[in-house]
Amino acid sequence: MVKLTPDLINQSMQYMNPCRDRELDLRGYKIPQIENMGATLDQFDTIDFSDNDIRKLDGFPRLPRLKCLLLNNNRIVRIGENIQESLPNLQSVILTGNNIQELSDLEPLAKLPYLETLSLLTNPVSTKQHYREYVAVRFPNLRLLDFRKIRQKEREAATQFFKTKKGKEVLKEIARKSKQMLPPEAAGTASPEKQAVHNASPEEIQILREALRSAKTLSEVERLNRMLQSGQITGDILNGNDIPFSQS
Repeated sequence: MVKLTPDLINQSMQYMNPCRDRELDLRGYKIPQIENMGATLDQFDTIDFSDNDIRKLDGFPRLPRLKCLLLNNNRIVRIGENIQESLPNLQSVILTGNNIQELSDLEPLAKLPYLETLSLLTNPVSTKQHYREYVAVRFPNLRLLDFRKIRQKEREAATQFFKTKKGKEVLKEIARKSKQMLPPEAAGTASPEKQAVHNASPEEIQILREALRSAKTLSEVERLNRMLQSGQITGDILNGNDIPFSQS
C-alpha cells in the first residue's frame, strides 16, 4: 500500500492519451485514499486511479480542468457529497469493478452537470431492480451507461414507469435510504477544522510560496508546506493570523 504523496504524483507518468487529453497515470499503486491532488496544479484532463485500494471517491481540491476519472478495480463504496464543487466539469466516471451497493449511493454523481458517461459494471448496484431505469431518469444528460447508449425511448419509458404506483414506491425507498446515509456534515455538524478549509487559487498559492520563504520556525515551514502541497488553505491563514491574505 502506497500513500498518495505530492512526490508520487509528480513522478508518475504523464502523457497525451489517444483522445489528445493530458492524462496522469496513477494505476496500480494500491493507494488507499485520494489526497494531495493540489500537487497536480489542475494540469490534467484525465486521471487514471485504476487498480488501487480506494474506498471513497473524494479528497479532491477544486480541479475545473478534470473531465475524466478512471477508477476501475478499486474498493469504492461511497462518493463524496460535494464532488460537483471540486470537479465541476467532470464528463466521464468509470467505476467498473467497485463495491457501490445502493441506487441512493449514486446521488452525489447526479449533481455533476456535465456527466455523460458512467460505468458501474460489476458493482452490486448494477444488479438492483430498476437500476437502468433509475439512472436514465435521475441523470438526464447521461449518454452512456455501462458503455451502452441510453436511447430517448428508454428514457421516456423509465419516466413513465416512475409515474406509476410501483415506480413511486421504488423512488420512495431510494429516498429513504439516501436520507439514512447522509454524512454528519449534511446535518450541520461539520467540525470547525473542516469548515475552515478552502481550496487555494493560483494567487494564494503564490502568497503561500512567499510566506514559506520568509517563515522563521520549522513548524511554520512544515505547516505552510503541507498547505502548498495539498492546495488547501486552513482558516487561520485566511483570517490573517499568520499571512495577510487581505492584500489580494
